[in-house]
Parts: sequence; structure tokens; C-alpha cells
Amino acid sequence: MRKIEVAALAIVTATFVFAGCASFEPLQRSMPTPAPTTRMDLELKSLPAPKEPIVAAVYAFRDETGQYKTSSTGTSFSTAVTQGGTSILIRALQQSGWFVPVEREGLSDLLTERKIIRSTRDNYTGENGKKLSELPPLLYAGVLLEGGIISYDSNILTGGEGAAFFGASASGLYHEDQVTVYLRAVSTQNGRDLLTVTGSKTVLSQEIDVGYYSYVSYTDLAQAEAGFTYNEPVDIAVTEAIQEAVKNLVVEGVEKGLWALEIPADTTSTVFEDYKKEIHLGEKNDYLGRPIFESRRGLFGVGISSGAQIYNGDYANGEFRLMGDGSIRMKLNPSFYASLSGGIGELSAFGAFKDTWDYLDAKCIYNLMPQYVVTPYATLGAGIIWKNWSQSSSTDYPIVLPKQLFGTVSWGLGIEYLVSNNVGLSMEFNDHYVLSDELDGMVSGKYDDWFYTGEVGINVYFGP
Repeated sequence: MRKIEVAALAIVTATFVFAGCASFEPLQRSMPTPAPTTRMDLELKSLPAPKEPIVAAVYAFRDETGQYKTSSTGTSFSTAVTQGGTSILIRALQQSGWFVPVEREGLSDLLTERKIIRSTRDNYTGENGKKLSELPPLLYAGVLLEGGIISYDSNILTGGEGAAFFGASASGLYHEDQVTVYLRAVSTQNGRDLLTVTGSKTVLSQEIDVGYYSYVSYTDLAQAEAGFTYNEPVDIAVTEAIQEAVKNLVVEGVEKGLWALEIPADTTSTVFEDYKKEIHLGEKNDYLGRPIFESRRGLFGVGISSGAQIYNGDYANGEFRLMGDGSIRMKLNPSFYASLSGGIGELSAFGAFKDTWDYLDAKCIYNLMPQYVVTPYATLGAGIIWKNWSQSSSTDYPIVLPKQLFGTVSWGLGIEYLVSNNVGLSMEFNDHYVLSDELDGMVSGKYDDWFYTGEVGINVYFGP
């Protein structure tokens, strides 16, 4: 067998081995099992016991979104969420131990069956020749539960990452949807809306792909790909959202005195304490669970950074050279900072010049998402750059710069990660435009000189 065929066979074999490991053996048949137990199943079952169970009626708990599944091939007539919300809610009520659900969704069927029972008992007698007993009355509810699935939002959060190098590639993508339900309790005595609660759950989808291709000869290309996707079942998400709403109904009802605990001291139990924490976090977080009102980054800040810079001008072959700087900044508002920075670094072109320069920049920094731990930011500024007095490397080359100080305009992009509210790690890329074509000692063409910087640093903030 030729070497080419051996190489191709090895790549294909490796791909199938990887695919078998990564795809969790999807071709194997499985036996039917009960629905998976969720975290909310355990929370409902751990609720403290009620003083007296509440008889509750649920006529309908429907999908009120009217939304269909998204499809890239055309219109889909499958709904985005389950239409069996009533059955899920009744099961959650039974799991909690706080409610006695009575049948109302199939009430007409129930009444028809009771008519058949009455007719049979009227026309027939028992084994002892006596008339059969009357059918007992239906149980009526003290509380009517209403509501439904009120929203299903697609792609509330999307993202991914990937890399490729010499024919080998790997990538990952994800997106999150969100389902939200509302549940309200209504008194059957006077029709008063006693309490309204909500529950929501995100639906996660992920995709991971790896691939490799290589020319095993001048004319033969071998290529291999593998990957898998994970989609959280929507019906499980709907179930957990409804279970969360039932838990909230019990806890808020107890706190508002609508129903009572068998042991009043159980208000200090884990379920009640965790619910208070969730409410506290919900008041400070956005719909993605990220803090929005927490104060981050103090009024003043100082930072140091280092990295590399490269010259771009009349000479070719610009070289990467080390640089470093320090900065002070002041908050104008949560999104904007005014900054003053100064630094030092070399600029050079191979075989043409190499000089050390100092610079001073005044910048405006705009944080895109200042309330989050990770935020991208943009900078815009102006400054000056001058030849460092201690450098002497220009004597190594025949070119002597006629000017020693130039004005600059800069703009850049960066990202900052907050280790704490007052300490951040940053990575930044800047483009510096020199307001002269004489930085490199040569005037040629119609464009002025440039240089670019890339740096990483640490920022410390002080004050409120």
C-alpha cells in the first residue's frame, strides 16, 4: 500500500475514533426511563409541611407565546414550547405537598363519567338487592391557579471561540434561550387575586467542532472532521420554570400570611433563606444574572502595563520592540474615564534606524459594559512623543533625525477583567498616528509615520 493511502487511512481512522468518543455513542438504542429528576424536584420535595393542604383548581396553563420553532429551511409548524403546561403544573403542585389539585381541565369528561355512574346506580341494585349509594359530591377548590408560559426568547446570549493553525482547527459555539412563566392564585370566594409569582429558566445549546486537513501529496488532500452538539430539552426547562413558580408561590404565600406552616419556625429553613437570597440578587442583577447596580472601579485609578510596539513608516521591515507605560485616570461617569499616561519604548526599522522614545498621552476611555466583570473598552486621545535623552543608538546608523518632538493622535481597543471591584487586568491594542513624516528621519510619500502598540497591564482603583 502506498504511503499516501496509509496516511489517509490513519487520519480517517483517528477521526472516527474521536467521533465515537465525542458523540456519546448516539447510535445505541436505549430503554425507556422515567423523566429525569431535576434540581427543582428536590427543592419542591424539601418544602416544609403545610398546616393544611390547599385545594387548588387549574383549568388551563397554556403556552401564551404563540411562537414556533425557528428553522433555517423554512416555516416550522412545531411550537417552541410544550403545550402540556397544565399537566406539568399539576405534577409540580403534587410534588410540593402543599396543594390538592382537583380536575378541571377535563371537567366535561369527568361530569360525563359521573352521569354514567349515576345512571347505572339508578337502574341497578347491589348484590344484596338494595339500591346503590349516591355518588359523593365533587371536591371544590378554595384557590384557582391561573397563568401560563408568557415568553420564549431566543438567542438572549450567543458566543463562541475558535482557532486554526496549519490545517488543524477547533471551534465552539453556544447560545442561550429563555423561557418565562407567570402563576397567580385567585380566591374562589371573592375573585381576589391573592398573589402573582414568576419563574424563568435558560435553555443552553452548545456545538463543538474539530477538523484537520493536509496535503499528503501535491495532488491528494486528506481531510477529517468531528464534533458534537448539546441542546438542553425545552420541556425540561419549562418544567423547572413552572416548579420554580410553584416554590415561589408557597414561600411568598407564607410570608404574606395567605397560608401557614405546620411548624411556624420553619420560616428559617434553607428553602426560605435561599429564596430571600435569590430575591436580593435579582434586585441587583439583570436578566442574565449579571450585576448591574454594583459599584465597580473607583473614582481614581492608577495602572502599569508593558508590551511591544512596531514602527510603520517610510522604511520597510519595522521591528517589534519592548515598551512600557504608567497611567492615572479619573472617572467622569460609570462609562467614561479621563486618563493621562506616559511611557517609553523603542522604534526601529531593520538596517535603517533604532531609537528610544518617550511619550505622553491624554485619553478618553469608554467602557462598553462598566457594570460587568469583563468589559471591552475603546480609547481616543492625543499626545506628544520625543526622543529619549539617554539613547545613543542612532549613531549606529547614518540617519540623524532632524526633529526631536512630534504630536500624535491615538485610538485603540481593549478588554478588562476585574479580579475584584477595584483591581483589573487589561489587554489593549493602540494605533498611534504621528503628525509628521519625519519620525524616522525620512520624508517620502504623502502619509505621515505610524506605530502600533500591544500591551497587557494591571489597574488599581481607589475611592467610591
